[in-house]
Amino acid sequence: MEVWTIWDAELGYSPMHFQDGDEAKRAPMGAEPLWGLKMVRPDGESMLGMMPHSTMEWRAAEYCIDPDDIDTILDVILHEPWIPAADDPFAAQNPKLAEVIDQIRDMPTCWTRGVSDQDRRDACLAKIALVKESIARVDPAPLADRQGALAFVGSDRAAPSDPLAPVKATRLDPIRVESRRLAVEWQRRTVTHADFYNKPAATFLGMLPAGAG
Repeated sequence: MEVWTIWDAELGYSPMHFQDGDEAKRAPMGAEPLWGLKMVRPDGESMLGMMPHSTMEWRAAEYCIDPDDIDTILDVILHEPWIPAADDPFAAQNPKLAEVIDQIRDMPTCWTRGVSDQDRRDACLAKIALVKESIARVDPAPLADRQGALAFVGSDRAAPSDPLAPVKATRLDPIRVESRRLAVEWQRRTVTHADFYNKPAATFLGMLPAGAG
């Protein structure tokens, strides 16, 4: 079981990019709100995880999670990277991962047609629960340790009781979430075959699965 710890969360913005062409028509692109999550890996090395703010909107839309339930949305985002893929040959050789794959194999995803939103949401949360039980868990670093780290670098800032408090203090715009839900629904209804952008996870870039195309 891997246990990662979160020490801090700060808000920044993605880089600004400008379209080429007529100077008068140049429009800024980018500058999306971006959360930086200071995390420590099980081996003690630190890293900065980047999470676009819109990721929370997408997960709320994909699994019909209440936009006000930030705790659940973050739990999904933080632990979904460890959900093993059934078509990952390396995961299949790991007994622990193979067991989880067997348990989730028949569960729907957000792209599964013909199932209710409740079933998709329940399946998503069941997968996250299995990850936290058997594979990896992301926990807040102890308050005393985080406060000690601030003191070590000469900061007089008081560490919050929850390092994710700045993220959890935000509110998702229900109109933006609904627009993303409609986009997901359109994708689910219209994508009927694999192509360059829609293909299984372990295929090489530019290759199609057999029989596709």
